[in-house]
Amino acid sequence: MFTDPSQVADALTAVGYLPDLGVATAAYLAIGMRRPLFLEGDPGVGKTALASALAQITDSELIRLQCYEGIDVSQALYDWNFPRQILHLRAAGDSTADTADTTKLEASLYQREFLIAGPVLRALESSGRAVLLIDEIDRADDEFEAFLLEMLADDAVTIPELGTIRAQVPPLVVLTSNRTREVHDALKRRCLYHWVEHPDLEREVDIIRRRVPGAAAAIARQVALVVRRLRELGLVKPPGVAESIDWTQALLMVGADRLDGPAATATLGAAVKYREDELRVRREVLPDLEALLSQ
Repeated sequence: MFTDPSQVADALTAVGYLPDLGVATAAYLAIGMRRPLFLEGDPGVGKTALASALAQITDSELIRLQCYEGIDVSQALYDWNFPRQILHLRAAGDSTADTADTTKLEASLYQREFLIAGPVLRALESSGRAVLLIDEIDRADDEFEAFLLEMLADDAVTIPELGTIRAQVPPLVVLTSNRTREVHDALKRRCLYHWVEHPDLEREVDIIRRRVPGAAAAIARQVALVVRRLRELGLVKPPGVAESIDWTQALLMVGADRLDGPAATATLGAAVKYREDELRVRREVLPDLEALLSQ
């Protein structure tokens, strides 16, 4: 499909994702080697957006599994459709009076038709191409990571009542982590790894202008400059590219044509999300805004 990373970069750019060479190369290798891609980096650097863009350039269905604390196999893989199973039992009526028929009926309750497929199973059973996004794997626990090992290694999962289900067309798997905790080495070994950096200034300006078509180059650059400064402050939540885009949109909506003090103060909530961060920015950045923007 792609013969070198530059072709992947061009394809990603065409669908609105502007990669650096490292991201394009990691994506190229994951596609060509059919290996899971483990993306780690600060929140808002574009890890999830990359999975969506990969689905577009490979003409694949994007199937997303959002991880969270306490997620278990039933949310990710499958669950049994209990209402349908009960209806099946009722429909059987009294024809199962003897033990043999009862045993047979019980066994019939655990057939594929009574299974509700979760994101992982849907991706493995997909008849076409699929990109399986396992988002924020660092929010899940060790037991959930252990469940993923078989799928990542063999493109298969085991369901006790049905046996092993193996993908006919293996999905391209993308795992993301904000590094709120360390993910186990056994999982990482099964993946290609890439740390996603914040974009450099010029690329961030390009991203902002592409995502906010009405933004002039001057205001996009001003937002990118200030956001880069905010990332250096050690905030509770440093702004990512998504916040740069939101801030630019907010400025345009209030009629600002430049990022001056009043406009920045009025729209700061688009860039920072914690009271402590807001106070620091008001105290340490906004008073020197003009000097910062003159760089």
